[in-house]
Amino acid sequence: MISDYLAIGLMSGTSMDGVDAALIETDGEGLVDTGPGITLAYPPDLVTLIREAAVTARTITDRLARPEPLATAERRLTELHAETVHRLLSIADVKPREVDLIGFHGQTVLHRPEAGLTIQLGDGPLLASMTGIDTVADFRAADVAAGGQGAPLAPAFHRALAGRVGDRPVVFLNIGGVANLTFIGADGTLSAFDTGPGNALIDDWVRARTGASCDVDGELAARGSVDHTVLTALLDDDYFGMPPPKSLDRDHFAGAALDGLSLEDGAATLTAFTAAGVARAIAHLPAAPRLWIACGGGRHNTALMAALRRYLPGRVVAAEDAGVEGDYVEAHAFGYLAVRSLKRLPLSWPSTTGVPSPLTGGVLCCAPGR
Repeated sequence: MISDYLAIGLMSGTSMDGVDAALIETDGEGLVDTGPGITLAYPPDLVTLIREAAVTARTITDRLARPEPLATAERRLTELHAETVHRLLSIADVKPREVDLIGFHGQTVLHRPEAGLTIQLGDGPLLASMTGIDTVADFRAADVAAGGQGAPLAPAFHRALAGRVGDRPVVFLNIGGVANLTFIGADGTLSAFDTGPGNALIDDWVRARTGASCDVDGELAARGSVDHTVLTALLDDDYFGMPPPKSLDRDHFAGAALDGLSLEDGAATLTAFTAAGVARAIAHLPAAPRLWIACGGGRHNTALMAALRRYLPGRVVAAEDAGVEGDYVEAHAFGYLAVRSLKRLPLSWPSTTGVPSPLTGGVLCCAPGR
């Protein structure tokens, strides 16, 4: 063991498709040894429940309120996260008592930092009880309460990973439901923000028209043509001109006007929109990146990766080509952040979320008997 802590990170992102779990050994600072991970898909009825919860969440103003269907969704989500932890431990042949911490992100159903509100479903005390492992949850609330965006929170982990990468400045580009980036300068300077849509608009477009969950490998987009009139209209959103730090709710761009486009042309146009949104972010960076490391599910979309290479300066590579486990970057990050939270180290900075000063966060939920 290279460090003081063995942690499990849990991440369920804005794509709302499942939970990732991964082991990590770390001191929460420079020592990082990433371990194995697994993904457990949400069953269809849970996806429906989460989407209903997200609609209801728009009507509440208290982040701790759990009217139906939020209460049921939270319980189901927590139970599924506990099952994922137990499956990971079995696969890795690790006993619960050997794990120091779980970092439990939860499922975001509302993110409106401008209103001081962010809601992640997930019952930290229940998860700690069901797994027998101390759990850190509610990572974003302290940041938002202090006037920050509450997102992104992975930059601290990205900076630790950057020690494996030679090229600087480097950007870690996470393409989940929403896309976000972390810029790391030659001197370790951090800048981070959401760039715009990631996979969410593409997924929603394809799901509404075919019932499939996504554009697998970007095959639909590859067969379509970009409608540049529609793309220009999509890019005419005030968000892209706003200076960072800034973050987005998953549904910020919902209802994008693609009426009249074929399935393939719509997928191609939305894929270009994601890439162009990332390109718009360059104007807000301290320097032009030499290397872009794509993480998250979006890196599996070959049409999207091709679009990113057309739109962006510098090299664009998938995480694995930079020596990073791309499927579990976010899960590993929240295991890492759990250790930082326990040690009261900062999770966010003025340059990553807009908080007035470096700030820790998270709530420790102790497992009974530990």
